[in-house]
Amino acid sequence: MYLANEQRYEKMLYNRVGKSGLKLPAISLGLWHNFGDVDNFGTQREIVQAAFDNGITHFDLANNYGPAAGSAEINFGRILKEDLLPYRDELIISSKAGYYMWPGPYGEWGSRKYIIASCEQSLKRMGLDYVDIFYSHRPDPDTPLEETALALDQLVRQGKTLYVGVSNYSAEQTAEIAKIFRELKTPFIIHQPRYNMFDRWIEDGLTDVLADEGLGAITFSPLAQGMLTNRYLNGIPNDSRAHSGSPFLTEENVQATLDVVNQLNTLAKKRGQTLAEMALAWNLRQPTVASVLIGASRVSQLEDNLKALNNLTFSPDELDQIDNILSKLAKN
Repeated sequence: MYLANEQRYEKMLYNRVGKSGLKLPAISLGLWHNFGDVDNFGTQREIVQAAFDNGITHFDLANNYGPAAGSAEINFGRILKEDLLPYRDELIISSKAGYYMWPGPYGEWGSRKYIIASCEQSLKRMGLDYVDIFYSHRPDPDTPLEETALALDQLVRQGKTLYVGVSNYSAEQTAEIAKIFRELKTPFIIHQPRYNMFDRWIEDGLTDVLADEGLGAITFSPLAQGMLTNRYLNGIPNDSRAHSGSPFLTEENVQATLDVVNQLNTLAKKRGQTLAEMALAWNLRQPTVASVLIGASRVSQLEDNLKALNNLTFSPDELDQIDNILSKLAKN
Protein backbone atom coordinates (compact mmCIF):
# COMPACT_ATOMS: atom_id res chain seq x y z
CA MET A 1 0.00 0.00 0.00
CA TYR A 2 1.37 3.40 -1.02
CA LEU A 3 1.85 5.98 1.72
CA ALA A 4 3.01 9.42 0.61
CA ASN A 5 6.18 10.96 2.00
CA GLU A 6 5.20 13.05 5.03
CA GLN A 7 7.85 15.65 4.12
CA ARG A 8 6.58 16.06 0.55
CA TYR A 9 5.72 19.75 0.88
CA GLU A 10 8.94 20.89 2.55
CA LYS A 11 11.11 21.50 -0.53
CA MET A 12 8.63 22.34 -3.28
CA LEU A 13 7.84 25.93 -4.22
CA TYR A 14 4.20 26.77 -4.98
CA ASN A 15 3.31 29.76 -7.14
CA ARG A 16 -0.03 31.52 -7.51
CA VAL A 17 -1.56 31.23 -10.99
CA GLY A 18 -2.09 34.82 -12.09
CA LYS A 19 -4.58 36.54 -9.81
CA SER A 20 -6.52 33.33 -9.09
CA GLY A 21 -6.67 31.51 -5.79
CA LEU A 22 -4.89 28.46 -7.21
CA LYS A 23 -1.25 27.64 -6.61
CA LEU A 24 0.77 25.19 -8.68
CA PRO A 25 4.09 23.54 -7.89
CA ALA A 26 6.94 25.31 -9.66
CA ILE A 27 7.58 22.01 -11.45
CA SER A 28 4.65 19.92 -12.68
CA LEU A 29 4.64 16.47 -14.29
CA GLY A 30 3.40 16.18 -17.85
CA LEU A 31 2.22 12.81 -19.14
CA TRP A 32 2.58 13.51 -22.87
CA HIS A 33 5.33 10.90 -23.25
CA ASN A 34 6.17 7.74 -21.29
CA PHE A 35 2.66 7.01 -19.96
CA GLY A 36 1.03 5.24 -22.89
CA ASP A 37 0.28 1.56 -23.41
CA VAL A 38 3.66 1.17 -25.15
CA ASP A 39 5.42 2.07 -21.88
CA ASN A 40 6.05 0.02 -18.74
CA PHE A 41 3.24 0.54 -16.24
CA GLY A 42 5.43 -0.23 -13.25
CA THR A 43 7.82 2.56 -14.25
CA GLN A 44 4.90 4.95 -14.75
CA ARG A 45 3.66 4.19 -11.26
CA GLU A 46 7.10 4.74 -9.73
CA ILE A 47 7.45 8.12 -11.48
CA VAL A 48 4.04 9.37 -10.33
CA GLN A 49 4.66 8.24 -6.76
CA ALA A 50 8.10 9.87 -6.72
CA ALA A 51 6.64 13.06 -8.12
CA PHE A 52 4.02 13.32 -5.38
CA ASP A 53 6.56 12.33 -2.73
CA ASN A 54 8.60 15.36 -3.85
CA GLY A 55 5.71 17.80 -3.66
CA ILE A 56 4.58 17.70 -7.30
CA THR A 57 0.83 17.98 -6.89
CA HIS A 58 -0.02 18.76 -10.52
CA PHE A 59 -0.33 16.07 -13.19
CA ASP A 60 -1.02 17.33 -16.71
CA LEU A 61 -2.75 15.16 -19.32
CA ALA A 62 -4.75 15.47 -22.54
CA ASN A 63 -7.26 13.27 -24.30
CA ASN A 64 -4.76 12.25 -27.00
CA TYR A 65 -1.75 11.46 -24.80
CA GLY A 66 -0.40 7.94 -25.20
CA PRO A 67 0.16 6.20 -27.48
CA ALA A 68 -2.47 4.93 -28.06
CA ALA A 69 -4.53 8.10 -27.69
CA GLY A 70 -6.36 8.00 -24.38
CA SER A 71 -4.06 5.44 -22.80
CA ALA A 72 -2.16 7.94 -20.66
CA GLU A 73 -5.43 8.94 -19.00
CA ILE A 74 -6.37 5.29 -18.50
CA ASN A 75 -2.98 4.48 -16.96
CA PHE A 76 -3.04 7.56 -14.75
CA GLY A 77 -6.55 6.66 -13.67
CA ARG A 78 -5.31 3.26 -12.60
CA ILE A 79 -2.45 4.82 -10.59
CA LEU A 80 -4.91 7.25 -9.05
CA LYS A 81 -7.26 4.46 -8.02
CA GLU A 82 -4.52 2.20 -6.64
CA ASP A 83 -2.28 4.79 -4.98
CA LEU A 84 -3.39 8.41 -4.95
CA LEU A 85 -7.14 8.34 -4.39
CA PRO A 86 -6.82 9.09 -0.64
CA TYR A 87 -4.88 12.23 -1.67
CA ARG A 88 -7.30 13.45 -4.38
CA ASP A 89 -7.93 16.77 -2.66
CA GLU A 90 -4.18 17.44 -2.63
CA LEU A 91 -3.91 16.98 -6.40
CA ILE A 92 -4.36 19.21 -9.41
CA ILE A 93 -5.30 17.07 -12.41
CA SER A 94 -5.70 18.68 -15.82
CA SER A 95 -6.75 17.50 -19.25
CA LYS A 96 -7.39 19.02 -22.66
CA ALA A 97 -9.40 18.71 -25.85
CA GLY A 98 -8.45 19.99 -29.27
CA TYR A 99 -6.43 17.46 -31.24
CA TYR A 100 -7.72 14.48 -33.21
CA MET A 101 -9.36 11.75 -31.13
CA TRP A 102 -11.99 9.93 -33.21
CA PRO A 103 -13.10 9.78 -36.86
CA GLY A 104 -15.76 11.98 -38.36
CA PRO A 105 -16.46 15.71 -38.14
CA TYR A 106 -16.82 15.83 -34.34
CA GLY A 107 -13.53 14.28 -33.25
CA GLU A 108 -11.21 17.29 -32.97
CA TRP A 109 -10.90 21.11 -32.78
CA GLY A 110 -13.11 23.39 -30.69
CA SER A 111 -16.82 22.82 -31.22
CA ARG A 112 -19.18 22.48 -28.27
CA LYS A 113 -19.97 18.94 -29.49
CA TYR A 114 -16.33 17.86 -29.36
CA ILE A 115 -15.26 19.63 -26.16
CA ILE A 116 -18.17 18.38 -24.06
CA ALA A 117 -17.88 14.82 -25.39
CA SER A 118 -14.12 14.78 -24.97
CA CYS A 119 -14.27 15.95 -21.36
CA GLU A 120 -16.83 13.23 -20.58
CA GLN A 121 -14.53 10.62 -22.12
CA SER A 122 -11.49 11.89 -20.20
CA LEU A 123 -13.35 11.74 -16.89
CA LYS A 124 -14.41 8.16 -17.58
CA ARG A 125 -10.89 7.10 -18.55
CA MET A 126 -9.45 8.53 -15.34
CA GLY A 127 -12.35 7.48 -13.10
CA LEU A 128 -12.95 11.06 -11.96
CA ASP A 129 -16.03 13.16 -11.30
CA TYR A 130 -14.13 16.33 -12.22
CA VAL A 131 -10.74 17.64 -13.27
CA ASP A 132 -9.16 20.71 -11.74
CA ILE A 133 -8.26 22.39 -15.04
CA PHE A 134 -9.68 21.68 -18.49
CA TYR A 135 -8.08 23.30 -21.54
CA SER A 136 -8.90 24.11 -25.10
CA HIS A 137 -5.77 22.48 -26.48
CA ARG A 138 -5.56 24.58 -29.64
CA PRO A 139 -7.60 27.35 -31.28
CA ASP A 140 -10.07 26.26 -33.94
CA PRO A 141 -9.89 28.42 -37.08
CA ASP A 142 -13.44 27.47 -38.11
CA THR A 143 -15.32 27.66 -34.80
CA PRO A 144 -16.15 31.01 -33.16
CA LEU A 145 -14.23 31.60 -29.94
CA GLU A 146 -17.58 32.25 -28.28
CA GLU A 147 -18.66 28.66 -28.90
CA THR A 148 -15.45 27.21 -27.50
CA ALA A 149 -15.65 29.52 -24.48
CA LEU A 150 -19.29 28.68 -23.80
CA ALA A 151 -18.51 24.95 -23.94
CA LEU A 152 -15.73 25.35 -21.36
CA ASP A 153 -17.99 27.54 -19.23
CA GLN A 154 -20.65 24.83 -19.34
CA LEU A 155 -18.17 22.27 -18.01
CA VAL A 156 -17.48 24.53 -15.03
CA ARG A 157 -21.19 25.04 -14.32
CA GLN A 158 -21.76 21.29 -14.56
CA GLY A 159 -19.04 20.67 -11.99
CA LYS A 160 -16.81 18.78 -14.40
CA THR A 161 -13.88 21.18 -14.08
CA LEU A 162 -12.95 23.80 -11.50
CA TYR A 163 -10.93 26.08 -13.78
CA VAL A 164 -10.43 26.44 -17.52
CA GLY A 165 -7.42 27.31 -19.65
CA VAL A 166 -6.15 27.51 -23.21
CA SER A 167 -3.04 26.16 -24.89
CA ASN A 168 -1.25 27.22 -28.07
CA TYR A 169 -3.38 30.38 -28.41
CA SER A 170 -1.75 33.56 -29.75
CA ALA A 171 -1.64 36.76 -27.73
CA GLU A 172 -4.55 38.16 -29.74
CA GLN A 173 -6.66 35.01 -29.38
CA THR A 174 -5.94 34.88 -25.66
CA ALA A 175 -7.04 38.48 -25.17
CA GLU A 176 -10.21 37.86 -27.19
CA ILE A 177 -11.29 34.73 -25.34
CA ALA A 178 -10.37 36.31 -21.99
CA LYS A 179 -12.91 39.07 -22.70
CA ILE A 180 -15.60 36.46 -23.37
CA PHE A 181 -14.76 34.54 -20.20
CA ARG A 182 -14.77 37.74 -18.18
CA GLU A 183 -18.30 38.51 -19.33
CA LEU A 184 -19.37 34.95 -18.53
CA LYS A 185 -17.56 35.08 -15.14
CA THR A 186 -15.81 31.82 -16.04
CA PRO A 187 -12.73 30.95 -13.92
CA PHE A 188 -10.29 31.25 -16.82
CA ILE A 189 -6.90 31.36 -15.13
CA ILE A 190 -4.14 29.78 -17.22
CA HIS A 191 -2.41 29.48 -20.58
CA GLN A 192 -0.15 26.55 -21.51
CA PRO A 193 2.33 27.67 -24.18
CA ARG A 194 5.53 26.20 -25.54
CA TYR A 195 8.46 28.15 -24.10
CA ASN A 196 12.19 27.57 -23.89
CA MET A 197 15.46 29.33 -24.65
CA PHE A 198 15.14 28.42 -28.33
CA ASP A 199 11.47 29.36 -28.63
CA ARG A 200 10.71 32.65 -26.86
CA TRP A 201 7.58 33.59 -28.79
CA ILE A 202 5.50 34.30 -25.67
CA GLU A 203 7.71 37.32 -24.96
CA ASP A 204 6.36 39.02 -28.11
CA GLY A 205 3.00 40.00 -26.65
CA LEU A 206 1.56 36.99 -24.83
CA THR A 207 3.22 37.66 -21.48
CA ASP A 208 1.84 41.21 -21.61
CA VAL A 209 -1.68 39.87 -22.23
CA LEU A 210 -1.33 37.39 -19.38
CA ALA A 211 -0.21 40.14 -17.01
CA ASP A 212 -2.97 42.50 -18.12
CA GLU A 213 -5.66 39.81 -17.76
CA GLY A 214 -4.37 38.44 -14.46
CA LEU A 215 -3.60 35.05 -16.00
CA GLY A 216 -0.76 32.65 -15.28
CA ALA A 217 1.24 30.39 -17.55
CA ILE A 218 2.48 26.82 -17.31
CA THR A 219 5.08 26.20 -19.98
CA PHE A 220 5.70 23.00 -21.90
CA SER A 221 8.80 21.81 -23.77
CA PRO A 222 11.14 23.79 -21.47
CA LEU A 223 14.09 21.61 -22.48
CA ALA A 224 13.39 21.90 -26.23
CA GLN A 225 12.84 18.16 -26.71
CA GLY A 226 16.13 17.40 -24.94
CA MET A 227 18.32 19.91 -26.77
CA LEU A 228 18.72 21.89 -23.53
CA THR A 229 20.12 18.92 -21.62
CA ASN A 230 23.46 17.11 -21.62
CA ARG A 231 22.03 14.59 -24.11
CA TYR A 232 23.57 16.23 -27.18
CA LEU A 233 26.63 18.01 -25.78
CA ASN A 234 28.97 15.68 -27.63
CA GLY A 235 26.90 15.04 -30.74
CA ILE A 236 23.86 12.90 -31.52
CA PRO A 237 23.73 9.47 -29.84
CA ASN A 238 22.42 6.58 -31.93
CA ASP A 239 19.65 5.85 -29.40
CA SER A 240 18.48 9.47 -29.17
CA ARG A 241 15.11 10.90 -30.19
CA ALA A 242 16.80 13.07 -32.81
CA HIS A 243 18.39 10.01 -34.43
CA SER A 244 15.15 8.03 -34.45
CA GLY A 245 13.28 10.27 -36.90
CA SER A 246 11.09 12.05 -34.34
CA PRO A 247 8.70 14.56 -35.94
CA PHE A 248 9.50 16.97 -33.11
CA LEU A 249 13.29 16.79 -33.20
CA THR A 250 15.63 16.23 -36.14
CA GLU A 251 19.37 15.79 -36.46
CA GLU A 252 19.46 19.10 -38.35
CA ASN A 253 17.82 20.87 -35.39
CA VAL A 254 20.41 19.49 -33.01
CA GLN A 255 23.43 20.16 -35.22
CA ALA A 256 22.42 23.81 -35.57
CA THR A 257 22.43 24.30 -31.80
CA LEU A 258 25.50 22.32 -30.66
CA ASP A 259 27.83 25.31 -30.26
CA VAL A 260 25.21 27.40 -28.45
CA VAL A 261 24.25 24.49 -26.20
CA ASN A 262 27.85 23.98 -25.14
CA GLN A 263 28.21 27.67 -24.30
CA LEU A 264 25.04 27.55 -22.24
CA ASN A 265 26.32 24.45 -20.51
CA THR A 266 29.52 26.29 -19.52
CA LEU A 267 27.44 29.03 -17.93
CA ALA A 268 25.27 26.45 -16.15
CA LYS A 269 28.37 24.85 -14.62
CA LYS A 270 29.44 28.24 -13.27
CA ARG A 271 26.02 28.46 -11.59
CA GLY A 272 26.49 25.01 -10.07
CA GLN A 273 23.77 23.53 -12.27
CA THR A 274 23.32 21.17 -15.16
CA LEU A 275 22.11 22.69 -18.41
CA ALA A 276 18.64 21.20 -17.86
CA GLU A 277 18.44 22.66 -14.35
CA MET A 278 19.39 26.10 -15.64
CA ALA A 279 16.91 25.87 -18.52
CA LEU A 280 14.05 25.05 -16.13
CA ALA A 281 15.05 27.84 -13.76
CA TRP A 282 15.23 30.25 -16.73
CA ASN A 283 11.58 29.49 -17.55
CA LEU A 284 10.57 30.26 -13.98
CA ARG A 285 12.31 33.64 -14.02
CA GLN A 286 9.40 34.86 -16.19
CA PRO A 287 6.95 36.63 -13.82
CA THR A 288 3.80 35.19 -15.42
CA VAL A 289 5.09 31.60 -15.39
CA ALA A 290 3.68 29.81 -12.37
CA SER A 291 4.90 26.33 -13.28
CA VAL A 292 6.98 24.47 -15.80
CA LEU A 293 6.05 21.06 -17.18
CA ILE A 294 8.62 18.31 -17.27
CA GLY A 295 8.43 14.80 -18.63
CA ALA A 296 10.25 11.82 -17.19
CA SER A 297 11.02 8.30 -18.35
CA ARG A 298 12.55 7.24 -15.04
CA VAL A 299 12.59 8.39 -11.43
CA SER A 300 16.23 9.53 -11.52
CA GLN A 301 15.43 11.90 -14.40
CA LEU A 302 12.58 13.40 -12.40
CA GLU A 303 14.77 13.86 -9.34
CA ASP A 304 17.53 15.47 -11.42
CA ASN A 305 15.10 18.04 -12.83
CA LEU A 306 13.81 18.89 -9.36
CA LYS A 307 17.31 20.12 -8.49
CA ALA A 308 16.55 23.20 -10.60
CA LEU A 309 14.69 24.52 -7.55
CA ASN A 310 17.97 24.81 -5.66
CA ASN A 311 18.97 27.88 -7.70
CA LEU A 312 16.22 29.93 -9.31
CA THR A 313 17.97 33.29 -9.12
CA PHE A 314 19.74 34.87 -12.08
CA SER A 315 21.94 37.94 -11.90
CA PRO A 316 21.43 40.61 -14.58
CA ASP A 317 24.84 39.66 -15.96
CA GLU A 318 23.88 35.99 -16.28
CA LEU A 319 20.68 36.89 -18.13
CA ASP A 320 22.69 39.12 -20.47
CA GLN A 321 25.13 36.28 -21.11
CA ILE A 322 22.28 33.92 -21.97
CA ASP A 323 20.75 36.48 -24.34
CA ASN A 324 24.12 37.03 -26.04
CA ILE A 325 24.69 33.31 -26.48
CA LEU A 326 21.19 32.81 -27.88
CA SER A 327 21.59 35.75 -30.26
CA LYS A 328 24.31 33.76 -32.05
CA LEU A 329 21.74 31.08 -32.84
CA ALA A 330 19.36 33.67 -34.28
CA LYS A 331 22.09 34.91 -36.64
CA ASN A 332 22.84 31.44 -38.02
